[in-house]
Amino acid sequence: MSNILEKLENEVLSLPPQERAFLADRLLSSLDGDILTDVDAAWIAEAERRYQEYKEGKRSGIDAREVFAEADRMLK
Repeated sequence: MSNILEKLENEVLSLPPQERAFLADRLLSSLDGDILTDVDAAWIAEAERRYQEYKEGKRSGIDAREVFAEADRMLK
């Protein structure tokens, strides 16, 4: 690993979790290629599967406040 990359990594890892997540998203979004396409397709398929289970009564919904509270907890 180059010195510049190592320094950058150390600086990035010292950022708060929310800023690291934002940066990670920006970096991943900047990549072109089949990897992101496959990942996006997998997430879409998973979301559709869960929605179908919800419509069929096999899965219950979760209140948005609970979802956001859990997300906030995980990011801290």
